[in-house]
Amino acid sequence: MKPIRILLADDHTLVRAGIRSLLQNLADVQVVAEAGDGRAALSLIEMHRPDVAMVDIAMPKLNGLEVAARVTEDFPYVRVVILSMHASEEYVLRALRAGAAGYVLKDADTAELEFAVAAVTRGETYLSPAVSKYVTEYVRRVGEEQSSSLERLTPRQREVLQLIAEGHTTQGIAQTLGVSAKTVETHRANLMERLGIHDVAGLVRYAVRVGLVVIED
Repeated sequence: MKPIRILLADDHTLVRAGIRSLLQNLADVQVVAEAGDGRAALSLIEMHRPDVAMVDIAMPKLNGLEVAARVTEDFPYVRVVILSMHASEEYVLRALRAGAAGYVLKDADTAELEFAVAAVTRGETYLSPAVSKYVTEYVRRVGEEQSSSLERLTPRQREVLQLIAEGHTTQGIAQTLGVSAKTVETHRANLMERLGIHDVAGLVRYAVRVGLVVIED
């Protein structure tokens, strides 16, 4: 079994060392890089392509919420876990809207950290118990909205969406479905209009988010 590769980003050296020590005590976990600010974190994520990025919410140059949003857009296969001292509803909801897969308070113990890493690696969302009470309804509502939007698509649209998300070209999709390239382009335009998504990268992120495709190592 390959180890879960983690990038750790926090601007406090001692805090980072403490979290790294906890992570290194976990089985099948490897800390592949560390960053002291948000921009460095993005560069290292691009360089190392970790499975999980554990990111402090308050960092210089680029805060953790912005890092989460950019990673979600540019590296949708990287699961972002926000580390924070803040248990407020506002921060947690902003983290989820930014695309974070987890929100862990910095007073978490080793067992919770291990559970969080395992959960987000499986494609689940993990929230520290102290903050989950704020967002249970939010998570349920988002899930319903995503399912509803997927169900509004026709079977052919879902088929085209999956092929787009898997990286097939317009011509390749046309050959697979036995239609013209122009028909595929029409399907793609209709998908974007129906989902309110305006680029192919956004379609890919949506397909991953609703489970239509799975990003594998």
